[in-house]
Amino acid sequence: MTAPGLPRGLVPLLSAANFVIGMGAFLVIGALGPLGRDLSMSPAQAGWVLTSYALGYALLSPLLVSLTGGLGRRRVLALGMGLFALAAMGSALAPSAGWLFAARVLAAAGAGMCTPVTAAVAGALAPPDRRAHVLAMTLFGLTLAQVLGVPAGSWIAYQAGWRAAFWVVAVLAVLATVALWLRVPAGLSFQPVRLADLARVLAAPRMMLAIGFTATFLGAIYVPYTYLAPLLEQAMGLGRDGVTAALAVYGAGAVVGNLLGGRLADRLGAVRTLVLLSLGQVALMPLISTLPWGLMPALAFFFLWAVSGWSFMAGQQARLVTLAGARAPVVLSLNAAAIYLGAAFGAALGGWVVSGAGLMAVGWAGGLLALGAVAHILASARLAPVDSAPLRP
Repeated sequence: MTAPGLPRGLVPLLSAANFVIGMGAFLVIGALGPLGRDLSMSPAQAGWVLTSYALGYALLSPLLVSLTGGLGRRRVLALGMGLFALAAMGSALAPSAGWLFAARVLAAAGAGMCTPVTAAVAGALAPPDRRAHVLAMTLFGLTLAQVLGVPAGSWIAYQAGWRAAFWVVAVLAVLATVALWLRVPAGLSFQPVRLADLARVLAAPRMMLAIGFTATFLGAIYVPYTYLAPLLEQAMGLGRDGVTAALAVYGAGAVVGNLLGGRLADRLGAVRTLVLLSLGQVALMPLISTLPWGLMPALAFFFLWAVSGWSFMAGQQARLVTLAGARAPVVLSLNAAAIYLGAAFGAALGGWVVSGAGLMAVGWAGGLLALGAVAHILASARLAPVDSAPLRP
């Protein structure tokens, strides 16, 4: 549905752009097996394909959004998606792991410019009474990529090679670049996030502790999730279809978790919800290390694990908005960076675990790190209760 003030079809287009970015960012999770074999990398080394992207996004996105704040939003969106398309082509053509890592950092730069600005465009054009809904629809493409994009990328990688999967992303990104240039209104601007604003938030320790929970919580999940495809190959003997099915079921659980998380936070409160979900990860992830199981019980587990994991975002964002006050846009941009920082940390830690203890140890490692997430949210809630005044540096 198009909200008043929004050109018809713009929100679906912005959501589709985020779908392309989500697919390009995370398809490597389902392609680690073919990619690692082709480039002679161990599973731990192949995990750095995700880590390099996530680190690049976390470090570059707030900076690039700030530096391009004076440009028209159409130009920034087209530039970001164009860079993402070039990076996908570079990934498909990469002759070595080093070139692939460099291409992934370039992709992160493009995505880090594009995704936050899609939200800014939608928020600027939507009427106040529909802004939350429009923003949710704009970013839904990222979640949908978990359900459709990542499993599709995995299937293509096993069927036609991992390079073919990146070529598909490149084609989609080129089409999205053209569509964004044609459909986003020219001359659109908004109050930019300035480097000074970022500096003020970074100087508020309690605020950064609250934001950092996103990285801790998702870092724990990405310890086993990054290596799910090779783990399923080794522990359960699954191939193309089995790995794709597992990723699709996990993605469906992520969507359900996103939908249920808001209701859970409204009923229990943000902090109680986040504590409960962290404890759920402590209990669930060690079970991954007990594979193999039957296929249907395993798929049911992956669905439950994803629902539990991805229910956290609504409560975390609601808590951050309450704590941030007028600086909510800056804080939410840093929270988006924390998502990728957590993915980078989890993938890197998972690689270290795989190198030292093998693939079957990643579930235990993720569960232990989730204990840290429990301690993190409890400490943050004590230092920055949500019923206090907005935090200041």
